[in-house]
Amino acid sequence: MNRNFVAKRVETMAESETLAMARKSRELKALGKDIISLSLGEPDFDTPEFVKAAGIQAIKDNHSHYTPVQGYADLVDAISVKLKRDQGLDYGPKQIVASNGAKQSIANLCLAVLNPGDEVLVPAPYWVSYREIIRLAGAVPIELSAGHASGFKVSAQQLESAIGSKTKMLLFSSPCNPTGSMLTEAELREWAEMLQKYPSILVVSDEIYEHIAFDQPHLSMATMPGMYDRTVIVNGMSKGFAMTGWRLGYLAGPADVIDACLKIQGQLTSAPSSIAQKAAIPGLLAEPSAIGFMVDAFKDRRDKMYEAIKTIPGFVLSKPPGAFYLFPDISECLRWSWDGKGIKDAQDFCSLMLEEAGVAMVPGDAFGAPGCVRLSYAADWPILEDAVRRIKQVIERYHAIG
Repeated sequence: MNRNFVAKRVETMAESETLAMARKSRELKALGKDIISLSLGEPDFDTPEFVKAAGIQAIKDNHSHYTPVQGYADLVDAISVKLKRDQGLDYGPKQIVASNGAKQSIANLCLAVLNPGDEVLVPAPYWVSYREIIRLAGAVPIELSAGHASGFKVSAQQLESAIGSKTKMLLFSSPCNPTGSMLTEAELREWAEMLQKYPSILVVSDEIYEHIAFDQPHLSMATMPGMYDRTVIVNGMSKGFAMTGWRLGYLAGPADVIDACLKIQGQLTSAPSSIAQKAAIPGLLAEPSAIGFMVDAFKDRRDKMYEAIKTIPGFVLSKPPGAFYLFPDISECLRWSWDGKGIKDAQDFCSLMLEEAGVAMVPGDAFGAPGCVRLSYAADWPILEDAVRRIKQVIERYHAIG
């Protein structure tokens, strides 16, 4: 029987590599394997007590009915207050929409703005879902690569060289997933000055890791001269407040763009969970110092993990100023013989590490960076230390052979 009920858009869509590796890790653990997973971008902390208390109170107060698609008015107000406090940016109620996580925020935005054939500039390495969300909207991701030598940051000149008649959007994150790199004020200004020549390009600034910054302050592209009216900020509660399962993200930007996103969301999911909305409000209104203990812990782990990883043969890496990932280049490792095991790319390398070291990591190909791997250090140091020991042990064994 000749049948195929699956749409072509799904057949051509890649599975999220981070979720795929997490799934493989769970499957191996279920079989009794000792697996350390460094694959998912999820804080290992629990949601702060004052946030949980607000969620519990929301249940007691019977906030269990439909909310406005945009989100509760007091949630929208809290987002506005937070953006003014942290970035000095003024956003009114018609410029904000809350969604089921920052991922849905980005999907809503791409569906609302992009037409088939439009091109989106995507500096690489990039978050795994950018490419597939853009393609789902019928648009074309244009990848611009940067490596260790430039701190994984593309220059304004690189961006400009990729701009064409079909360029509609620029989408990037800072702090960056997967590299942890952050754009400086000078770099943002260079981008903004260049973009003044191309007023039809919408800039999307993914700031989900804004609070997890160690060595320099986070700055939003929307604060740069001439960029406020053409920048959409993407943010949410998952990373900074350890609320990954609550699914609460938001957009802030030009009113016409936000209105278009509201139309998309109204037809797809309506508003995010009423309970998650109420829980998010005290988190948004809290000073960033309320989660300082998490940031301090991430910084300590970053420093220890960096010192440990750089001793592994064949690993080349930089110390990232933000997020909670290391992104070593393993290109040298791929040139080794590996005792004839045919380790030809980062995917093979990650499969070997999962099988023989019991450590799950994500190949850089998923982030537009072949030859690299992403390691999350969102775990207690003893676990991370054990993971590094395992990786190093397998590496040194094969390196001695080949």
